[in-house]
Amino acid sequence: MTEPHAPAPRSAELPRPFVLNEPEIRSLVTPELALEAVRQAFITYARGDAMLPDVLHMDLPGHRGEIHVKGGFLAGASTWCVKAASAFYDNPGRGLPIATGVSLALSADTGFLRALLLDNGYLTELRTGAAGALAADLLAPEIVRQVLIVGAGGQARYQLEALLQIRRPDHVFVHSRTRAHAEQYAAEMTAAHGIPVEVADSLPEAVAGSQLIVMTTPARSPILRAAWLHPGTHVTAMGSDLPGKQELFVDVLERANVYVADNVKQAATQGELQHGLAAKVINLDDVLSLGDIAAGIQPGRTSSTQITVADLTGVGVQDTAIADLTVTLAEATGAGQLLGAR
Repeated sequence: MTEPHAPAPRSAELPRPFVLNEPEIRSLVTPELALEAVRQAFITYARGDAMLPDVLHMDLPGHRGEIHVKGGFLAGASTWCVKAASAFYDNPGRGLPIATGVSLALSADTGFLRALLLDNGYLTELRTGAAGALAADLLAPEIVRQVLIVGAGGQARYQLEALLQIRRPDHVFVHSRTRAHAEQYAAEMTAAHGIPVEVADSLPEAVAGSQLIVMTTPARSPILRAAWLHPGTHVTAMGSDLPGKQELFVDVLERANVYVADNVKQAATQGELQHGLAAKVINLDDVLSLGDIAAGIQPGRTSSTQITVADLTGVGVQDTAIADLTVTLAEATGAGQLLGAR
């Protein structure tokens, strides 16, 4: 008689997963591919063909660190994904980057691990930039002459790189609380993209002259005020991804004609929306879904004078989509190394 918990007989060798390191992943997954993968992920999610568990997050104040674990499954994908990403703000003093991460891509057929993606946060940065570009594509004015990036860290770089796929402004301004960081960003981005990037010392003036504003800071005190905005402006806020974070004064949400979240439920506890709900300047029923707009289920911008706001907290379907893309490309090209291979 077989014991209840005895292992089932095994007739085949266990699948051997492969590992990809950051340089290999960078060579496979481009911003263009990431944007299309993220767009399709949001459409699939909006159509009800995705499974998305709640986010696990931890704040480690004694270590100035924050950790996010996300994942999900998209119908038709060959894998499901679990991703752990973190930001430790004292890392630069150790000679290390702030952000890092790793993804597990597991078979949707057997559950066995197919690939270990040691991307060091690259895929998270890439998919976050892609979501910002998608939001701008769906919500920003067709003609954008000036863009303002608030923040000069890693995500500020990925947001601009992705944004330039869908809009080509005449000028880009960057504002940072540390001017030296803004100057370095401006020089790097001008050289990388062939577009003039300048430092903005006055945030209100830069906001007033911009048609598209991207917030990329980990702020816990609001930065952007509604009074600085003019009709037709689009704002993407992607820094608020934990309870307590906030880049926008709540009057920005109150003034927005179109307010969109990547995940309404998630934004209500982790995004800018948490503060709008607490201040009672907005109702959940007033918030649109980015996926619904991408899928054509709901309209986005309908007038050139509307102020639009996108609240991006980062959704597990993005991580699943980009991990599945990475595995597919790796298997097609023979990239990576089998775990345990000599």
